[in-house]
Amino acid sequence: MQEIQKEKFKPVLSVLPDSPGVYQFYNYKGDIIYVGKAKNLKKRVSSYFNRDYYENNKLKVLVSKIERIEYIVVQTESDALLLENNLIKKYHPRYNVMLKDDKTYPWICIKNEHFPRVFYTRNVINDGSKYFGPYTSVHMVKIMIDLIRQLYPLRNCSLNLSQENIQKKKYKTCLEYHVGNCLGPCVGLQTEVDYNKSIDHIYKILKGNIQEVIVYLNELMADYSTKFKFEEAQLIKDKIEVLEKYKSKSTVVSPSLNNVDVFNILDDNNFAYVNFLKVIEGRIVQAHTLELKKKLDEKQEDLLLMAIVEIRERLKSTANEIITSVRVKLGNTKITVPVRGDKKSLLELSERNLKYYRLEKQKKSEKKKEKHSGKRLLETIKKDLNLSVLPEHIECFDNSNIQGTNPVAACVVFKNAKPSKKDYRHYNIKTVEGPDDYASMEEVVYRRYKRLQDENKSLPQLIVIDGGKGQLNSALKSLRRLNIRENITIIGIAKRLEEIFYPNDSIPLYLDKNSESLKVIQHIRNEAHRFGIKFHRDKRSGNFIKSELDNIPGIGSKTIEFLLTKYKTIKKIRSLSLDEISSEIGNTKATLLQEYLNSQ
Repeated sequence: MQEIQKEKFKPVLSVLPDSPGVYQFYNYKGDIIYVGKAKNLKKRVSSYFNRDYYENNKLKVLVSKIERIEYIVVQTESDALLLENNLIKKYHPRYNVMLKDDKTYPWICIKNEHFPRVFYTRNVINDGSKYFGPYTSVHMVKIMIDLIRQLYPLRNCSLNLSQENIQKKKYKTCLEYHVGNCLGPCVGLQTEVDYNKSIDHIYKILKGNIQEVIVYLNELMADYSTKFKFEEAQLIKDKIEVLEKYKSKSTVVSPSLNNVDVFNILDDNNFAYVNFLKVIEGRIVQAHTLELKKKLDEKQEDLLLMAIVEIRERLKSTANEIITSVRVKLGNTKITVPVRGDKKSLLELSERNLKYYRLEKQKKSEKKKEKHSGKRLLETIKKDLNLSVLPEHIECFDNSNIQGTNPVAACVVFKNAKPSKKDYRHYNIKTVEGPDDYASMEEVVYRRYKRLQDENKSLPQLIVIDGGKGQLNSALKSLRRLNIRENITIIGIAKRLEEIFYPNDSIPLYLDKNSESLKVIQHIRNEAHRFGIKFHRDKRSGNFIKSELDNIPGIGSKTIEFLLTKYKTIKKIRSLSLDEISSEIGNTKATLLQEYLNSQ
């Protein structure tokens, strides 16, 4: 195949220029399946066909599917990189790295109008307004908007506040003015010059030049103080404190670093993660992590370079220096790969961000798989048992009585094919005398769903009865009495051959012993049996203790409760001497107790 392809494209390869450019591979349908950049088009494209072997099977498959090659010559390698990035985003070729992050980011807009509004938006309109961002976190945008509104009273109405409209007194002050959030420019109470001073400060804050605003405000505060305008000076002081507080919360890396981009990469088998930190005035003002899905075992340098171009273009970064963990080339931009100092610390911080991001992605992926696996299992149960709906809520009943004593029942609940132990219930049989499994089942099923009806709670989609046709028919009677028979599927499972019985069907269903559906049914049946047996055992144990000590004349229930609380078991009480018991309950009661226990 390799030789055939090489011979097929020999005419094209022979005329390829030794220039920078972008090449495109097309399949037989005319679809672009790969876009690549090259410092030298002839050498790069020819390398696909001049190999003795391919590093991975995906690359071999790609070459076998090429039906046409086209190329675009550009001036520089940087131009090739930008063009490659744009073509990948436009055509989404199958064998190119896939950018996993395609969401729309929020911006802060200073509107192009009289008395500009400041707000956040996801739509950038070419109307002369100033846009800041994009921000990778809506939370961060809201913090910035809150800070601005705390510092400067701005209007948030959409009125046309031209001088003509203000002079004609077309508007009246609104609630925002009366609560102090706006200074009333709509009625001429604030001049446009004064308003625009606030806008200039906001512009600098959003650009990251917070210190410049603080210096100006300190000078203004000092000026007010010398003129004995103490109220105005106090208002300026309050603004300075707010800005200082916000500034102190920023991550300080080094005062000497200004307008620097930091990029670090973490490379996994199928994905690569690139973290970006924006540093202005020694503080991190922006952070973002981009995820790339690998297709052809791309080199780390190529992945990082693609991410740098994408992030800088998307986040409108024009920093003149880039700090990276891997040496790359990007036009005339200064690239630094530090080995020590503040810049190295920045890379280490970026690396920690990457590791946290990957860990979070892994956890989300595991949860998604778990959820998908649970739904697939429910679909299997639905199909195997011929149900009309997904059995998201299953309940199972089991009766327990040994030699006819202490009859009890258990109800266990599975939600999304997993035990929901907080919903388990056990029941003492109240209306049935003697060991009657059928009547006991009828009683407990009735009590269970009568209670759910009364409390207006949801009913299960599937009920499993531990037993054969007799127990199943008994449960069925209760469902009919409650008029819910048509809403719920009910089945019985017999232990001996794991036969599944349906109402009014004499032929049982046999599921494959390796069936996932059978394993879930067995699990819920066994869980009901375990839960019921435990309750039955606890009840019998309690009755035994009570009956043995209650038979001692002259000793009351409080004395019995005291002894059992302190010594836990009758065996321990029996081992005590007369003096030890006397010290606890007195000589008379101790003598009666010891005589009785010795006689048993």
